[in-house]
Amino acid sequence: MSESVEKLNVVSTPNAGLISSSVRGEMGSPSRTHCPACGCLYLEPRILPCLHTLCSSCIRQLEPVSVPGLRVGDSDSGSEGSWAREQPCPVSLLCPVCDSEVDLPRDGVDGLVVNQLVVSEVFLLSLRSQEVDLVCDLCSEGDAERRCEVCNVNLCDFCCKAHRRQKKTASHGTIALKDLKGSGRILRPVLCSLHPPEELKLFCETCDRPVCRDCVVGDHRDHACDFSSAVIHKYGDYVRELLKRTQPHLGALEEALREIERVSQAVEERVETVADEIKAFACSYVKAIEKHRDRLLKQLREMKNHKENCLHLQRIQLEQLLSDMRTGVDFTEHLLTSGSNLEILVTKEVVINRLKRLNEMRYKIHPGVDDGIWFTPQERAGQCDGFEVQGVILMRAVDPSKSIIQGEVGFHVGRQGRESEFLLVCNDTLGERMGRGGESVRVSIIHKDNNECIITPVVTDNNNGTYQISFIPQEAGIYTVWVCVQGQHVQGSPFSLTVKSKFRKHNGMFHCCTFCSSQGQKDARCGCGGTMPGGRGGSSTAEASAVVIRCGWYWKPERQSERKASRRLDLLQTLEPLKEMVQQ
Repeated sequence: MSESVEKLNVVSTPNAGLISSSVRGEMGSPSRTHCPACGCLYLEPRILPCLHTLCSSCIRQLEPVSVPGLRVGDSDSGSEGSWAREQPCPVSLLCPVCDSEVDLPRDGVDGLVVNQLVVSEVFLLSLRSQEVDLVCDLCSEGDAERRCEVCNVNLCDFCCKAHRRQKKTASHGTIALKDLKGSGRILRPVLCSLHPPEELKLFCETCDRPVCRDCVVGDHRDHACDFSSAVIHKYGDYVRELLKRTQPHLGALEEALREIERVSQAVEERVETVADEIKAFACSYVKAIEKHRDRLLKQLREMKNHKENCLHLQRIQLEQLLSDMRTGVDFTEHLLTSGSNLEILVTKEVVINRLKRLNEMRYKIHPGVDDGIWFTPQERAGQCDGFEVQGVILMRAVDPSKSIIQGEVGFHVGRQGRESEFLLVCNDTLGERMGRGGESVRVSIIHKDNNECIITPVVTDNNNGTYQISFIPQEAGIYTVWVCVQGQHVQGSPFSLTVKSKFRKHNGMFHCCTFCSSQGQKDARCGCGGTMPGGRGGSSTAEASAVVIRCGWYWKPERQSERKASRRLDLLQTLEPLKEMVQQ
């Protein structure tokens, strides 16, 4: 039988487990002779559907991922490996090499194909090992010493002699096992699992599996069976075709992995670059913060020195003034209590001049400066070394009770649909305007009779201590306006705002006689102040009606008949475009 035929014969053999168990103690690097699960030499190696090979015992130790069709209580969970021996339904396992979920055949682990290539490689490795004793393939008792070149079996000395005495195998040549250590590959017979003495030399195309001679006579009698050498080309070509179609994927996947590796390295390099940039930025930013900190601390020390100098100077002046006052008071009291009349009269001019001068001196009873120093970390402080920094030291704080509301005359009165505005001026405790913005200003405008009518004002920070508040009331009535700074009402808050309707009540009457008599060439005036401009020409009645509508009053001339009044009202309804023109 040719070598190519032997390479495709992949079925179980009862001799696969006859390798001495001492070989399993040899540990080595992962290779084709060592199980990836236990790390030892293969023992009964079987091929999983994912084409990874494991020892039979290692496969039995794997926990099932899913058991299709298994009902609770059907299997004995207390017995080890019971799922592999008794479960008739397919069992899914997780391959420990590729983490793929694979399905075992219905026969369980015993139904998996034995990897004959691995068996041969393990046998060759065991043959080359000095510490391994091979067992005879026939008697399974004696140590194997020779190998039949025709049957490809290992024989002990007794079985080798018996092999030569048999008529059928008398012509077979044997070779010492020690002479095979330099061989690249040793062929082993693949025996039938149902008929162990028989070798698998035939292939049943009906069942798609190798069979022996007894199998053809028995269960495969009416099946399409032929020698392996006759069908190997058919199936070998199909396998080669599949291999040919699969191989290009290797290059594509390798290229994809190389691209992924390249991108991964690029990402790693980019991450390092960005990390360096972040570190440099953080270092520069920290330096800028530290510089801003030092600048703030320097400014704080300067503020301290300034206040201390002012207080020290004021203290010296007051102490000197106090000393002068005490000297003048003591001297005068002593003069008045101890001096004679003549002494008093003699010194009175000097004493009076001194006391007058002391009384005319002006001094402040309050400290010239206060302890007002505040730090506002949220306020922008400009740039420091190219970075925007925050945090400002202030010596003045806004005083809501000193802040005032300013506006034009009558800003407490607004017009419906028209923009109204007023100005908020924030002052400090001394009543001086704050020269900066950024204060928390809150303005609420709510209708007194309708709490759901709320006006949302627009607060504009002028960044000079003033804030422009503008709003447009949409409903007439009286509103309450709250203006708060730092959560406190300012001076004059809350106050009432009266919003008038955009249509004022008309109490006058147009004197249109001049307008009509001049055919619209002259102006006509109303008692409410409205004007009907002349110089238009055309229908004076229509013009008069349009201007009356502008004032919100339906014009009805005196001593007109009801019929003419009705006609004019009808004409009034037909002149809507003219009304819009006059209103503009």
